[in-house]
Amino acid sequence: MDSNGEHLSKKQFERAVRDLERITRQIAGRYIEKGVPLTWRLLHAIEAEAVADLGFAGRHEAALRELFARPDGFQFPETDDVVDVASSDALPAVFAFAVDAYECAARQGKPKLSIAAH
Repeated sequence: MDSNGEHLSKKQFERAVRDLERITRQIAGRYIEKGVPLTWRLLHAIEAEAVADLGFAGRHEAALRELFARPDGFQFPETDDVVDVASSDALPAVFAFAVDAYECAARQGKPKLSIAAH
C-alpha cells in the first residue's frame, strides 16, 4: 500500500500533467485558430511558453515542474520545417500535447493545418 506521501506525490504529479496539458493545448489552440502550421520553431516556442506559465509555476512546486523539462539528450530541430514526429519514439510532454492538439484539430476539419502525416 502506498504511504500518504507517495499517494500525494502521485496525485500532485497527475494534477501537474493535466495542468500542463491544458496550458499547452490552449497555447497551441491560438495558433491552430490562426491556421499557423506546426513547425519545429513553433513547437519550441509553445514548449517555452507552457513551462514558463506563471499559473503553472504558482500551482506546482519547482521539483515537480522540473520533471517536465526536456532532457539534455532530447535534441530536436529548431527550423521552420513542418513537424514530423513519425520516426520519434519519445517526445517531451509539451511536444506530445501540442502535436496531439494539432492532429485533433486536423481530424476535426479545422483549416488545413500543416503537420506531417504519420
